[in-house]
Amino acid sequence: MTGVATELQIPLRGPKGEPVDLMRTFMSHGVADLKPGRVDETERAYTTTLALPRAQPRTIRISAGRPGFARVEVDGRKLGQQAALDLTEAVRLILNLDEDLSEFYALVANDPDLSWAAAGSGRMLRTPTVFEAAVKTICTTNVAWSATVRMVNALVDNLGESGASGARAFPTAEAMASVPETFYRETVRAGYRSAYLHALASGVVAGEFEIEELGLQADLPDDEIASRLLALPGIGPYGAAHLMMLLGRHSRLILDSWTRPKYAKVNGRKAGDATVQRRFRRYGRYSGLAFWLYLTRDWVPTSQSRPDDGRSY
Repeated sequence: MTGVATELQIPLRGPKGEPVDLMRTFMSHGVADLKPGRVDETERAYTTTLALPRAQPRTIRISAGRPGFARVEVDGRKLGQQAALDLTEAVRLILNLDEDLSEFYALVANDPDLSWAAAGSGRMLRTPTVFEAAVKTICTTNVAWSATVRMVNALVDNLGESGASGARAFPTAEAMASVPETFYRETVRAGYRSAYLHALASGVVAGEFEIEELGLQADLPDDEIASRLLALPGIGPYGAAHLMMLLGRHSRLILDSWTRPKYAKVNGRKAGDATVQRRFRRYGRYSGLAFWLYLTRDWVPTSQSRPDDGRSY
């Protein structure tokens, strides 16, 4: 952060007053640490660069503020009133503060495996757009994490809009559609994903994929959302489950080359997918969230994790 002229304080509460563990939200999944985002475990902060509708992209740093609030430091000159409102809305979306987790917390309150989560875990850090989440999900399929980082870095560094500080936001669909498929093969080195990335961006620009609507249509059942996600280029069953988790749809378990061995490690023995799904079926529409939290409890040491809402737990 080169210079901070604007600082915002955003209340850390879910829709029904649920506590919010800020650090566990920052570290809720690996995609959170892909450009332009960065998790600083030592400083307990999250930094990213946001594209804004009425201002240049701004780099922000989110950390714990006064009790019950997140502090948001905004790089560059002071924001105008409307730009500040736009940024506040974007930060609330990123922290996923509008997702109601009260039912899930009540469900696990006396659960020996997951009662710890009721202190404010389970809120998945979101990307500012569903498009960004979809692109990053495609970049995680059938590939080592180092290659995912390389691909996303190339997208941001080459196509992202630059802010006053020089940092770049995640590229828009228009920017990604403006380059040929060869760019994805030669510069991003996305391999077979190149065709998917170009087709997704082009389809969004052409209005063929109304991807942002998927994050807004709370009245649609999970099966319908899954069907629409599966219709997107490069999104298969794993990708759909991953995106649904980021959209607050937790009925699907993410079963892949990382979660299967991690489950075996935590559980003490291997289990087939059907067995795992049966074990978490009792959590209903939160089955996928329960599974994910079961696997990732050790991501934040207990001594470092606390609800940042002023309560004592």
